[in-house]
Amino acid sequence: MAVTANMAADSAGAERLSLARWALLVAVALFAFLPGIASLPPTDRDESRFVQSTKQMVESGDYVDIHLQEEKRYKKPIGIYWLQSLAVAASGQGADVPIWVYRLVSVAAGVMSVLVVAGLGTRMFGANAGLIAGLMLAGILMLGVEARIAKTDATLLALTLIAQAALARVYLTGKAGSGGGYAPWIFWIALGAGILIKGPVPPLLAALTIVTILYFDRERAWLRELRLLPGILVTLLVAAPWLVAITWKNGLAFWQESVGNDLFGKVASGQESHGFPPGYFALIFAFALWPFNVRALDAGLALLGRFRADPRLLFLIAWYVPFWLVFELIPTKLPHYVLPAYPALALAVGWMLTSGDALPDALKSGWRLWLRRANIFGLALVTIALAVGAVAVVPYVTGSFSVWGVIAALLFLAAGWFGFGRAPGANPVQQIGVTALTGVAAIGITVAFVAPALKPVWLSPQIAEMYSGAAACPQSRLVSAGYHEPSLVFLAGTNTLLTDGKAAAAELAKDPGCTIAAVSNSEMDAFTAALPGGLANVEEIGAVEGMNYSKGSNHRIALFRMKK
Repeated sequence: MAVTANMAADSAGAERLSLARWALLVAVALFAFLPGIASLPPTDRDESRFVQSTKQMVESGDYVDIHLQEEKRYKKPIGIYWLQSLAVAASGQGADVPIWVYRLVSVAAGVMSVLVVAGLGTRMFGANAGLIAGLMLAGILMLGVEARIAKTDATLLALTLIAQAALARVYLTGKAGSGGGYAPWIFWIALGAGILIKGPVPPLLAALTIVTILYFDRERAWLRELRLLPGILVTLLVAAPWLVAITWKNGLAFWQESVGNDLFGKVASGQESHGFPPGYFALIFAFALWPFNVRALDAGLALLGRFRADPRLLFLIAWYVPFWLVFELIPTKLPHYVLPAYPALALAVGWMLTSGDALPDALKSGWRLWLRRANIFGLALVTIALAVGAVAVVPYVTGSFSVWGVIAALLFLAAGWFGFGRAPGANPVQQIGVTALTGVAAIGITVAFVAPALKPVWLSPQIAEMYSGAAACPQSRLVSAGYHEPSLVFLAGTNTLLTDGKAAAAELAKDPGCTIAAVSNSEMDAFTAALPGGLANVEEIGAVEGMNYSKGSNHRIALFRMKK
């Protein structure tokens, strides 16, 4: 496979982003990911499980084991809990910090992802292409969601991006006949850190990329630059200490849960009602990459016709296609699973819009034409759904009108229109920038103002606030019957008991001075029957009514304490 002079120059870093452009990317990324992290309540259930486990880590001072109340939590390794613990420590407020402190890890990871993809795009295709890739990644809907939530996925994206950028440097400089410098060691360190965040996903992405490159490119000399054996040792030095420590402490419990139950369970069958047939990620393509899905598909199709002649384009194909196919075949699917592959499409868009002749006529006929039409329809459908949802959800749920919902809807419509290639601007960088800024403004307003206004949906904050106001002693305890969301544990305290009506009555009677019972309508009869003296011996502090969105069920949750 021939290496063009332009590719060799770009791979050697001939072009660099200016300081002003780096500053622009940081500003856009913060604008994209910060709004709403303080106003949006803790979400159920994954986010609240992560932050509650981190909270308990800080409370206990045990930074090896992972607990969710009394249960071991071994679905994911320790990495995200360590990072969130650092954020809590940096706040200086102790374990009871608000949710936004935990979310700062994801925000920082989102910003890092934008900067890394921009730097990689600059090295591969030039400064304008890098800027386009960074702006696009900051603007896609999927990252706009994940970078605001205190889970693993934004951090996983940042680490896989660092690893892939280092791998690209090793491959492309090797093809150009020069060394990769520190890139091999960055690659192996990033893989080790990624393993501590989400186990096998980063090595899987890297392995699939390498194997695909080797299939299409018979030149293997660049592999020597990867330093395979010492590199694997470096990865083990990063990941193994905690894996050894948790195995020493609890035997094979972590491996049985994380690998045996979580990993193999997802591969073998659809877990936790998240099973979908192949084609799921293709179906949600327009949603995940909104408002850039049309650009992304065009760039992906353009790559297919040219990747054999250009190692840079082969690298992007090897990054995206096999990873996407593997997750299409795995029965368990969630929208964010393919997020680590999307930067390849952002880079492809940067290449397409700056190469001058990257969109071939073949895209305008045959199956490609029908695929493009379907994707355009998807952009229109998602745009309309987002706009209608923004303007209608608050009146539907609360019965009140939201000006913010109208503003968000107009911005969604504008971003969708710009996504069709209608954005104003004299050049592709400006057009992508306008589209990204409009889209992230719409998402930010929705998360910061529209979603928090849905008070009947956010039951846990209301219950926790009512409990806090009624707690009579420092060791007060909330016992919740019939409402079992981890967000309530995070907000009301680690000693919160999630149980049934009979047990709630027993706990209230056992410690009447310091226990408050929150009882859902589904457990009210059992609670009343088990309570000594019935409801005559308790007083109702207040009640919360609304919908448990995790289960789609309506609740009336009344808080009780024993009469004095």
